[in-house]
Amino acid sequence: MTTSLPILPNEPVADDPVMGPIRRATRKIQLGPLEVGGDAPVSVQTMVVTPTHEADLTLQAIAAAQAAGADIVRVAVPRQADAEALAYIAEHARIPLIADIHFQWKYAVMAIEAGCAGVRINPGNIKKHDKVALLGQMANEAGVAIRIGVNGGSLEDSILEEFGGPTPEAMVESALREVRLLEDVDFHNTKISVKHSDPWVMIQTYRLLAERTDYPLHLGVTEAGPLQSGSIKSAVGIGALLAEGIGDTIRVSLSADPVEEVKAGIAILEALHLRERGLDVVSCPSCGRAQVDVWTLAEDVQKGLEGLDAPLRVAVMGCVVNGPGEAREADLGVAAGNGKGDIIKKGEKIATVREEDIVEALVHYATEMADEIRAERGEGPPVVA
Repeated sequence: MTTSLPILPNEPVADDPVMGPIRRATRKIQLGPLEVGGDAPVSVQTMVVTPTHEADLTLQAIAAAQAAGADIVRVAVPRQADAEALAYIAEHARIPLIADIHFQWKYAVMAIEAGCAGVRINPGNIKKHDKVALLGQMANEAGVAIRIGVNGGSLEDSILEEFGGPTPEAMVESALREVRLLEDVDFHNTKISVKHSDPWVMIQTYRLLAERTDYPLHLGVTEAGPLQSGSIKSAVGIGALLAEGIGDTIRVSLSADPVEEVKAGIAILEALHLRERGLDVVSCPSCGRAQVDVWTLAEDVQKGLEGLDAPLRVAVMGCVVNGPGEAREADLGVAAGNGKGDIIKKGEKIATVREEDIVEALVHYATEMADEIRAERGEGPPVVA
């Protein structure tokens, strides 16, 4: 589907090569104890897949998502029993809970009364204007946030007819009409999403929306797909917008475990310097110059360092062209070849080990460095489950 929207945003964004993109100025809203928009950090959201009415199972899934780094979690509410379970879940969840509401506005009422931090409503299937206004009034009184969640696949018939399909202009108009209904009752604790399954259309839609409102925006490529292809599409769509300063919360929507969504979202933020970098293993690409089995070596190092919670970049390099330089630029690295590897820490060679001992050496030194970082920060040793 073609569009006349510009390829680049109207206003250039000044970037800091170390600190990352300069964020678009938005109003700040409150999602339970979490600030969204303004100068608040970009938050990572996921959606658990458990039946919400199985409350304890849902709480376990929420805890797993939180442990992976999620800031916000959403639960589906397609049944009365799900709505009835929200009060118990909201009471025991340790991160802000959003109730995902479609078709049944009464379930949104129950979610607000249950103490959820936010509700998501879809203009494409909650169409009664007086009910949207009622939700705004109730949410105002309860201090609950509302996300207007527009999807390209569920736009109102009238919008589709007016714009000829789920174009960027159509999705933005759908969102802004809902915004006006809430503003008519003086509700402004609003976040907006305009998701599409095509990253290119999604990028253009959010650019247009960012030009027309200062509400915080929730980014996502909807129905992105399985883990690998979905992560790639999401990184393209979400990453492009974040690089332009657009976006306040994100969700990587995958046909996969919600924990994988959280990991992918965090990785996108870390790549753009929007979240403190955690463990980052870099390695040589496929190349005929490599003098060791870099593929296997890098995978073994990644596995050996799994669970290491520290902002460390570890380089696994296998040739004399880029290897020494990349290893020196990393916090810790190896330049391997001819059956051995030079271990380099903070730019200085500290050891030479046999090829078969490289993984053990990197894990040893990385663990030492992680302990040093925790000590500098006044943190205790990592908790072992």
